Amino acid sequence: MRNLGISIYPLNFNNEEIKKYIAVASKYGFKRIFTCLISSEGTDLETIVNNFKDIVDFANEQGMHVIADVEPSVFERMNVSYDDLSIFKEMGLYGIRLDLGFSGLEESVMSFNKQGMKIELNMSSGTKYIDNILSYKPNVENILACHNFYPHIYTGLSYDHFIKCSKQFKSLGIRTAAFVNSKEAKFGPWPVEEGICTLEMHRDLPIDVQAKHLFATGLIDDVIIANQFASEEELKSLSKLNKNKLEFRVELQKNIPELEKKIVLDEEHFNRGDVSDYVIRSTQSRVKYKQQKFDPFNIVDIRRGDILIESSLYKRYAGELQIALKDMKNTGKTNVVGKIVDDEIFLLDYIEPWMKFGFVI
Repeated sequence: MRNLGISIYPLNFNNEEIKKYIAVASKYGFKRIFTCLISSEGTDLETIVNNFKDIVDFANEQGMHVIADVEPSVFERMNVSYDDLSIFKEMGLYGIRLDLGFSGLEESVMSFNKQGMKIELNMSSGTKYIDNILSYKPNVENILACHNFYPHIYTGLSYDHFIKCSKQFKSLGIRTAAFVNSKEAKFGPWPVEEGICTLEMHRDLPIDVQAKHLFATGLIDDVIIANQFASEEELKSLSKLNKNKLEFRVELQKNIPELEKKIVLDEEHFNRGDVSDYVIRSTQSRVKYKQQKFDPFNIVDIRRGDILIESSLYKRYAGELQIALKDMKNTGKTNVVGKIVDDEIFLLDYIEPWMKFGFVI
């Protein structure tokens, strides 16, 4: 099951304000919370434990799992040994994320911690880090993985590197996560306000498009908003996403007939196995509605991302839905009934043979 998450930074904000944010996220079905202990430098241990415990306990009551970002220096400041994670459990944490790791042996030992906490690994480095840990025979059931996020503009991961790293962990059956950027949120663990995301290409995209893209790769299980406080509208939009099927946001022609509209929005769609370079083909509607007449009403030249339904001028193809993958000249028989919104056209590249997809207004 894929999950959504938020991020919180308790040391810089009023606890009650953060609890309200957690409650709203919980209302919309969010299940994960990322927080950062690395940025707690300069704060005394008692304050750290008390602040986090108050908020984490509340999050747990809301049915959410909290994982805190740590590194070896945090272990030193908090006087924690890798073979005794009890202080993190006392704070109510579900797990810890190792932004910087140890030698591999320590991670293996931590995965057997008596508290049953999850050990989340940084999956953005592209090294053989995970292979080294596995060589020490860890408890793989307690191992998770999560990408970094990047508050500085232009420093986010390249797409190719992201795919390489994600495949490395996903191929091992490890649960994965990555971060998206809220345009409304202004706060992170560091005083930089240029957006926070894993993939640099996501920095200026709508938050729901970022999440759709991560899920569409098939390599990310959990999507977490990196900055605090996302708007309720953003939380709501993410909650409406179909996490298991790519659904394109579309604009339909104002004069689209009701039958064509029903085919686009209400019918189940999947791409044929014998794929084309020019169109994605969903052919079941031509079978279901073969007795219906499809009059030509918008016969115009075709652009990539256009949604097409064949008119009855095409005889046995009448009623077939297609999505244009290239710009094409219209043969004079095809209705252009709508278009995928510009921000999501690139997601067409993720539709594979037999893959299911849908449309939403």
